[in-house]
Amino acid sequence: MKKHVLKAEKRTLVGRKVKNLRKAGQLPGTVYGKKVASQSLTVGSDDFLKVYKSAGETGLVELLIEEKKGSSGLPAGRQVLIHTVQRHAVTHAPLHVEFLQVDLKEKVKTRVPLAFVGTPPAVSQKIGILLTVLDEVEVEALPTDLPEHIEVDVSGLDAVNQELKIADVKIPSG
Repeated sequence: MKKHVLKAEKRTLVGRKVKNLRKAGQLPGTVYGKKVASQSLTVGSDDFLKVYKSAGETGLVELLIEEKKGSSGLPAGRQVLIHTVQRHAVTHAPLHVEFLQVDLKEKVKTRVPLAFVGTPPAVSQKIGILLTVLDEVEVEALPTDLPEHIEVDVSGLDAVNQELKIADVKIPSG
């Protein structure tokens, strides 16, 4: 599992003033979790997008929270999952991000995307089309055991009206 690191700073600006942060290339966010006080922070927009592209919502990210410039405190690392990304309705640029701090010894529930592999013979013979009802499923596992995606082999669907159910999917151990 690749280690993802993201640097953040504590944030005191709230409300409409966060527009200025976005103009400066910063993304406002919040980190919260069980038995943890919620904390407002900012991360670099470009840095966040790189980490989000590789980690997604199921990859563990080490969030290094630095104090405001001028203090000599060392950054405190927290293990987090990218929980929610709010996006602009037109440009799809991220507006706000929520990080869920997790305990590595406690199971979490999260949604994991499905990756469909193979080509069904019914599709290649042009007698049917593949319809997917779900594109992600909810999984409960330790944060270190969360898969990036779950592969679903659809190459066995050779007749029209055949279906795969969640019970038919091979789940990784853990």
